[in-house]
Amino acid sequence: MENNNTQSVEPKKKKSLVFPIILAVVLIGGGIYGYSEYRYGQTHEETDDAQIASNMSPVISKVSGYVGEVKVKDNQFVKKGDTLVILDNRDQKMALEQALAALSTAKSNISIAEASTTATSKSINTSQAAVAIANAQIEAAKVNVWKTSQDLKRYANLVKDHSITEQQYEQALAAKQSADKQLQVLVDQRNQVAQQVNVASSQTAASSQQISVAHSVVKQREVDVENAKLNLSYTIILAPEDGYVGKVPTQAGQFLQAGSQLFSLVKNDQKWVVANFKETQVDKMVEGQKVKIKIDAFPGKEFDGVVSSFSPATGSTFSILPPDNASGNFVKVVQRLPVKIDFVNLDKDIAKRLRTGMNVKAEVSLQ
Repeated sequence: MENNNTQSVEPKKKKSLVFPIILAVVLIGGGIYGYSEYRYGQTHEETDDAQIASNMSPVISKVSGYVGEVKVKDNQFVKKGDTLVILDNRDQKMALEQALAALSTAKSNISIAEASTTATSKSINTSQAAVAIANAQIEAAKVNVWKTSQDLKRYANLVKDHSITEQQYEQALAAKQSADKQLQVLVDQRNQVAQQVNVASSQTAASSQQISVAHSVVKQREVDVENAKLNLSYTIILAPEDGYVGKVPTQAGQFLQAGSQLFSLVKNDQKWVVANFKETQVDKMVEGQKVKIKIDAFPGKEFDGVVSSFSPATGSTFSILPPDNASGNFVKVVQRLPVKIDFVNLDKDIAKRLRTGMNVKAEVSLQ
């Protein structure tokens, strides 16, 4: 008789292999992924501390004045030579009129100096002719003095022999004295005329110097006129290059100091990437290496680039307050070095849509 209390033996359940297989696949997949990432990390350096960069030109007022009219708005595209801002130019116009008047006066002074020099030259010519005549008269007077001297000697001998009268001797003596006085008068006259020639020559030299000074003053006044014209042209502020105007805070009636920046103009000619790599990443980086660029504004797209140059100093060095480790409060912080990356074969439509400051991820191939 069978024992009903005997328990029936149930067959053992087989262990499921699904979990071990999944675990093995995960471990193998993780190992392969980790190895591939390790291999990739050995041949690539990447950073997401990167932005789009472009040339930015500050729009600066070169003269002081009040704003008359603002011709542009925020974010407007302008071409080179377009009018951006017009200043009140009344002061500059008055300065130009004053410079022109001063130039006219300076030119008149040249005419006056030249006329004075011409008159003095004529006076010199007349005086020189008078000197020549006086010299001729002096020579004739010297001949007369010699003749009367000879006559006086003969009459002196004759009067001793009583060959002539005393009256005739006295006449010869008077003729000799008269000839001497006439010669002296002519010499004095000649000396006076010669002195006048010297004075006139000095005046001519002074007049020539005045003409030279007057010409120099004219050149200076011409420079003043050109400077006034230049300042007048500065009252119309033009776009230096093609590009987009940033925020325009300038308003009509606002007073601007010379050298003050009105706003910025973002040039539209070129775009590049500035990637800030850690100093521990740039050991194997060199110029010319290929770069893969991913822009946050264009998800799913990848752009080609090339390492163009390295900054001569870390980013913190160019900050307004660079760190000074000499103060004794030193904490070692990994520094970042800006690296310039140029786009390669960037689509023109994409280039137009890029904006300065957009976030970028850069992957540099070290091979």
